[in-house]
Amino acid sequence: MSTRRSFLIASSLTAAASRSAVGANERIRVGFIGAGTRGSYMATVAEKNEDCQILAMCDVYKKTLDAAVGKLKVSKPDTYGDYRRVLDRKDLDAIYIATPDHWHSPMIVEATQAGKDVYCEKPLSNSIEGAVKAVDAVKKYNRVAQIGLQQRSWDHFQRCAELVQSGMFGTIFHCQLHWSGSYTRAAEASTPVPEGLDWEMFQGPAPRHPFSPNRLFWRSFYDYGGGIITDQGVHVADVVCWYMKNRVPISVSAEAQYSLVLPPNPECPPDSVQIACKYDKYLMTFTNAYFPQTDYAADQGNYFYGSKGALHVNRQSYTYRVMPGRGLAMPSRDEPRGGAPPAPAFEPVNEKFAYVGGPSDSAHIRNWLDCIKSRETPRTGVETGFYSTLPLLMALLAIRNGKTYVWDDQNRVAKA
Repeated sequence: MSTRRSFLIASSLTAAASRSAVGANERIRVGFIGAGTRGSYMATVAEKNEDCQILAMCDVYKKTLDAAVGKLKVSKPDTYGDYRRVLDRKDLDAIYIATPDHWHSPMIVEATQAGKDVYCEKPLSNSIEGAVKAVDAVKKYNRVAQIGLQQRSWDHFQRCAELVQSGMFGTIFHCQLHWSGSYTRAAEASTPVPEGLDWEMFQGPAPRHPFSPNRLFWRSFYDYGGGIITDQGVHVADVVCWYMKNRVPISVSAEAQYSLVLPPNPECPPDSVQIACKYDKYLMTFTNAYFPQTDYAADQGNYFYGSKGALHVNRQSYTYRVMPGRGLAMPSRDEPRGGAPPAPAFEPVNEKFAYVGGPSDSAHIRNWLDCIKSRETPRTGVETGFYSTLPLLMALLAIRNGKTYVWDDQNRVAKA
């Protein structure tokens, strides 16, 4: 660590230790790091809060940064290509991190060292080791950290949590995760780095590679992300951790195959996957296969199978059905299988699917801002982010190494 960085951390710790919580009527001064699709959108959400000021915005690609700043309606932030200049600023209370996944943990660590509260998009990290470091840093420096698992701020997801936890569906024995698609990319020759892109800063803590256009689709590569598994997979795994009130997996295994990309690209997660996560009283499985429909997203999301009924919830709708009786006498034509059914299924949240996450995004960032002032733990604090990310990170290890991994929660390590 450089002398300058050591001095920055030491002085920031002193400031953080002496700083009281932001006053109830004070503005929270925020710097955004990462101005791509998610970061630029969430900046427009954040600035709608009168007590939120966006003073800085940073991205390694100038074209992306300029476009994001142009979308803002209220804020006139200073712009940077080096995130460290944002962390250096003493007039910022908090940092919003919307970078590629391999930067999440290092930036959480440095931001908290610098006395900043953080909001970091999911997943918490692209490695278990990085995720552990992020959890430890938030605790050590006593910062408020929200992870971007915004479905917990969505009203119909909250309603379904109450139904599952009330015992309406009986004993849940299988939680199925479904998110279709794949981000796998074919290998591609290197090309010159585009003008305005700091490729060295983009790679940061990741292994070094020559630039190729495919690498800007960074979720496709193990070095920067984890494909669909740690992108959307973390959202649906978080719903299970939430509804089942059980966040610690016992073991994770996976089967995967390159079926659509030939020749296979070992730098990318395979395009066909089946993951099995064992918890103490239920099984959680994930697949990215799907049956094509006019409404492609209709079958996405979470399925909870219980002794009394089954629930399906996603961003479009929620519904459930009676679970047929097992080992019971066949009911008469006038009697439902398995006894009396639950109430009639709910109406869809949205008749025609479109991404309607706006209310949940707004509520999630509002929860973060409120917690910065109150110093309470946000709705999806760093430990929640850790355990919701964990089974997917273990799955990546299982896929890459062809082994089943068991979780040692005391030592926070996955063992083959």
